[in-house]
Amino acid sequence: MAELLTNYRVAFLVAPEGVEQVEFTEPWAAVRAAGGTPELVSTGPGEIQAFNHLDKADRFPVDEVVGKVHADRYDALVLPGGVANPDFLRTDEAAVAFTRAFFDQAKPVAAICHAPWTLIEAGVVRGRTLTSWPSLQTDLRNAGANWVDEEVVVDMGLTTSRKPGDLPVFCSMLVSQFAEAQRDSQYVGI
Repeated sequence: MAELLTNYRVAFLVAPEGVEQVEFTEPWAAVRAAGGTPELVSTGPGEIQAFNHLDKADRFPVDEVVGKVHADRYDALVLPGGVANPDFLRTDEAAVAFTRAFFDQAKPVAAICHAPWTLIEAGVVRGRTLTSWPSLQTDLRNAGANWVDEEVVVDMGLTTSRKPGDLPVFCSMLVSQFAEAQRDSQYVGI
């Protein structure tokens, strides 16, 4: 893959426990393969525990603690799924504020599976079309979103997908969207 994201820093916001490992590691690898710099941001220092559905998988070192780092340090945000991961993040005020800041700064965001729960709590889904794991569709509609059952959806800088099976197209699209945002930001002020 060509280096599309040179000097591009991407925050991966993950709870201390419960992220679906493949929804974390595959987008991470896609960002890195495109020349970007992924950083793991969590609610506490140390390591996070990933899962393969309900079974413990690998542990990963935290780079930064949410609440001590700001969205303006990053060019984009990825919210991996897993049921417990976004359920924990949406109850953490600093994680919610961090997420909202990317939208306030018009930076691209990518979310997969159950991750839109965090977006609902951040108050950023109203008027947007997105997808997610099917069990979130009522929550998203109640929050003012237009939920669709599609492999990947891009709407106003937000890229969403439904499940691990969508990862190939999700990863390709998030890299494409991040690269487009990077190109667009180079023309600001000209």
